[in-house]
Amino acid sequence: MVVKEFFRQIAYILPEVKKPIKKVSLRDKFIWTGIVLVLYLVMGTIPLYGVAKGAQDPFKYARIIFASSKGSLLELGIGPIVTAGLIMQLLAGADIIRFDFSDPDDRAVFTAATKFLTVIVTIIEAGAFIIAGYIPPTNFTFPVISVIFTQLVVATIILMLLDELVQKGWGIGSGISLFIAVGVARRIFTNLFSTLIIKENDSQVPYGLVPFLVVKGFSGDWMSSLIRPFNRPSIVGFLATLATIFIILYAEGIRIEIPISMARYRGIRSVYPIKLLYVSNIPIILAFTLLTDMQMMSQILWATFNPSNSDPFFNLIIQMENKTVTGGLMYYLMPPQSYFDAIADPLRALTFIVMMIVMGIVFAVVWVEVGGLSPEKVSQQLIDSGMQIPGFRRRAYSISIILNKYIPVVTVIGGFFVGVIAGISQILGVFGGGMGILLMVDILMQYYQLLMREQIEEMYPALHRLIKV
Repeated sequence: MVVKEFFRQIAYILPEVKKPIKKVSLRDKFIWTGIVLVLYLVMGTIPLYGVAKGAQDPFKYARIIFASSKGSLLELGIGPIVTAGLIMQLLAGADIIRFDFSDPDDRAVFTAATKFLTVIVTIIEAGAFIIAGYIPPTNFTFPVISVIFTQLVVATIILMLLDELVQKGWGIGSGISLFIAVGVARRIFTNLFSTLIIKENDSQVPYGLVPFLVVKGFSGDWMSSLIRPFNRPSIVGFLATLATIFIILYAEGIRIEIPISMARYRGIRSVYPIKLLYVSNIPIILAFTLLTDMQMMSQILWATFNPSNSDPFFNLIIQMENKTVTGGLMYYLMPPQSYFDAIADPLRALTFIVMMIVMGIVFAVVWVEVGGLSPEKVSQQLIDSGMQIPGFRRRAYSISIILNKYIPVVTVIGGFFVGVIAGISQILGVFGGGMGILLMVDILMQYYQLLMREQIEEMYPALHRLIKV
């Protein structure tokens, strides 16, 4: 295929992290993971050179998803990496570009294609951010804009290589998962303990909930900590965070276990779990990615064709004042900034929640089909790995009949669940965002399983092959 051959040639010029020659010990993996984490945190503290300060952040609601930081080298975060990866997964899952993932050469081509597309998406997003005014230069000269553009592209490529370093076996798990989890944890810590002084209701108070409670405790004004303006850390937000964590942990434990056994060794039995959150957080990541891209494109259209809000057609899409969305379709698709905004405009809050639910269900159904999670593909995977369901013939068709009873149902329910969590928690001011909590819980559970597996493999090397199967 011409496209695959192109990507095969591109692989020779793309930067690459080599796989370790021998298995890296768990101790060394911790060290490499720590190094990657430190580099990520340092990049998030280095401001972009040539960018004016004090600009508003229209993508504040999505920064948790993309592990990005306003005004720093991580301005784009993992957004281009995630977007490129999802596009390639969709192309491969829909057989638009066919890859045989059992073939090492095809896997290498797929990786090269994803990296190449990441660079292309980075270039497009960096240009769009500058054109739309999300990253305002100190002055609009070609050298300054070129420097900002170069910083964004190089920083994202470095982030891509850090993720690849972890995934290639030098670290633990996935770099992208690590960045997201750390970003959410840092946001929660900041909301709880930040001593940054801000102006609120004509007084100077700490931003973090705990210092705020201490200050208000001495003045006897406890009630002001229940709900704070602009969804700043409050008691209601803290209680909503605890409730969200509990609900997600409970939902993660709901599953249907289908008994399976090895065809060659019938005494070896196990179960194939179909979780309530079968597609995990993928639907909402796709939804937020689409929402962010729609917002970016609509604001570029507004800045180009309707900066005075005088065109009736473009007003239907978006209206803005002082770089804040005030009307049009995009106004109702974006989340309210606080409880007060939701109460003042309940139609907007309801529209946003309904949209997140619909998109969660739609993307869950789509991802099951293109992500290799459909009953037909899962049954074939079980057959290929030497498994069968006891009492049924060892045929993919027989297994798919059983899986068809459960997978379509949990797909819709799971998409609905994550849509509700993402929509409502965004309005309630959950620390780290409902989507961030969902991602962090899921990632931490994956890391726990990975660590248990790594420890078992180090203690019992002979079991490595069996665990891999």
